[in-house]
Amino acid sequence: MTQGSDKTTHFGFQDVPEAEKAGMVHGVFSRVASKYDVMNDLMSGGVHRLWKDAMMDWLAPRAGQRLLDVAGGTGDVAFRFLKRAPGATAVVCDMTEPMLIEGRKRAEAEKLAASLDWVVGDAMALPFPDASFDVYTISFGIRNVTRIDEALAEAYRVLRPGGRLMVLEFSQIPNDLLQKAYDLYSFNVIPVMGQIVAGDRDSYQYLVESIRKFPDQETFATMIRAAGFGQVKYRNLTMGVAALHSGWKL
Repeated sequence: MTQGSDKTTHFGFQDVPEAEKAGMVHGVFSRVASKYDVMNDLMSGGVHRLWKDAMMDWLAPRAGQRLLDVAGGTGDVAFRFLKRAPGATAVVCDMTEPMLIEGRKRAEAEKLAASLDWVVGDAMALPFPDASFDVYTISFGIRNVTRIDEALAEAYRVLRPGGRLMVLEFSQIPNDLLQKAYDLYSFNVIPVMGQIVAGDRDSYQYLVESIRKFPDQETFATMIRAAGFGQVKYRNLTMGVAALHSGWKL
């Protein structure tokens, strides 16, 4: 047995071998791909759209920039970026091809296909050269990565000097009473909604659990700094239900 082959990580509230997590996450998103966008609207009451708009406001896309959107799935963030930055281009990278297929359909419908590339790839081993992007984004995806530090190191590697990292992720509400109320909603409503709408309770149970396992805002900001990024800051959204993290490759 090779050294480290018995390492475990979390898959929601389960402990699983590290080597198995990526395949399990792939299974979750393959199963929910066709209903992913609908479920996002239902689960958040459409608020995820405001969060992504806030992400673009802080990011301030500029003409001609090249974006890498990791775990970009159906293209939501990439579409917003391209609409704000004339002449920009984007690559959506995701480990789950069914998600990318759904995204391609949307890109054709929104007449953005010419500015977009879709690549199947792993956030921990990106299939791109060093210093090849101006902006790296990942939205609601980094908590599903087996080794977050490796994904952040890859983000740093593929960014050009002066490039920017921005992460949108569910986070922790800094108020115990509000956090308990949110937990009640998450654990009792979202899996049931997943069963009714997507026919898949287990995948949405995992998604809820994965949110609780993700580091809080300060801890994650420390991880971004450890990857080499400077000027690391974060902003809470909807009282901390989600947070935006920003860092620069200086």
